[in-house]
Amino acid sequence: MREPISVQLYTVREPLAADRDAVLRRIAEIGYRAVEPFDPTTDPKGFRQVIDDLGLSVSGTHAYALLSGEPAEVFDAIATVGADLVIIPGGIAHEEFTTRDGLQRTADLLNGFAEQAAGHGMRIGYHNHWWEIEPRIDGRHALEVLTDLLAPEVFLEIDTYWAAVGGADVPALLGRLAERTLALHVKDGPVVKGEPHTAVGQGVMPVPEILAAAPDAWRVVELDECATDIFAALADSHAYLTSLEAS
Repeated sequence: MREPISVQLYTVREPLAADRDAVLRRIAEIGYRAVEPFDPTTDPKGFRQVIDDLGLSVSGTHAYALLSGEPAEVFDAIATVGADLVIIPGGIAHEEFTTRDGLQRTADLLNGFAEQAAGHGMRIGYHNHWWEIEPRIDGRHALEVLTDLLAPEVFLEIDTYWAAVGGADVPALLGRLAERTLALHVKDGPVVKGEPHTAVGQGVMPVPEILAAAPDAWRVVELDECATDIFAALADSHAYLTSLEAS
């Protein structure tokens, strides 16, 4: 059975900061059944209570805090919110993705976190932007070379939009990395840096082909910036993805 459609809560970061419980309730009312937090260390017990009450699960969580905080405390917070997929969403110098030595240092960092995460029953993943895609090493995207250096338990969350911005043929990239890809950030728009995103299905991304290339991965909707009402865009995205499932 396919996992439910999730939403990265960074999408609603401003209203979330103003009234977390109301925002989570609205996400559930739209029809989402899972969420992906971007800061699990902020009131994890309160967050867990609200999502449990709403019938929401956690598809995974981003964890910038691992790069700067005390790992044991961060993993405890992640356990409280109910996640076992822990994703490093950047925070590593862009230059590290331009050389093999930089990629090895990045892999060593991620593999070290993976060893710590295993002690908490969790797995570590990495989430890309465009700067892991644009550099090519021996004709391959830097992210692909990095993947070869990662321990087998380290997974990928492919941000499909930023992969396209970085110059990748996204369905083809996923075809090569599907076995390591446990989650997708599904987003849409003009595929231009600095331009706002649109609801999924209203931009130029080949969404059906992308989803077909990694059919078992979590589908996590995210809009980094949006020129329209964010909740309307989330509702349209959910309706579009649901329609693809039904077709």
